[in-house]
Amino acid sequence: MLKSFEPIVNNESEILILGSMPGIKSLEAQEYYAHPQNRFWKIMAILCNYSDLEKKDYKVKTKTILGNKFALWDTIRSCSRKGSLDSNIQNIKPTDIKSLLKKYPNIKKICCNGAKSYSLFLKYSKDIPSYVKVIQLPSTSPANAKYSLTKLLKEWEAVLVQE
Repeated sequence: MLKSFEPIVNNESEILILGSMPGIKSLEAQEYYAHPQNRFWKIMAILCNYSDLEKKDYKVKTKTILGNKFALWDTIRSCSRKGSLDSNIQNIKPTDIKSLLKKYPNIKKICCNGAKSYSLFLKYSKDIPSYVKVIQLPSTSPANAKYSLTKLLKEWEAVLVQE
């Protein structure tokens, strides 16, 4: 059984970015989005105006996103999965997003990193406060090869750039 990480969140967080379940590289490193071909940290570098964030230490990465009012978590608390593909996920135990939102009421937007995260959120996260907007974004995973970094950035930027 694979287990996800604790959320990266603080009282200033306004946007929760939800993945589905960390891949093998991330689980081995005990870091969100640790696969070198995942474009998540490259996108966050641009959105947080922090050059080369993807090359920095994980503590710097997490401090940077928290400082820009983002939070990170997953829709899956634990599951079984062969490899890293979302399509192989089975035996899902979801995270308790409703409790996280209650504890961190400044979160007003949830952005799901990919279709699997979004579909699992819809399935398992009922009774989310009506003031929270939920959006599906294209996955930053290297498996989502149809999206160039430029195209990903354009879609993520449209949703995540704070008003």
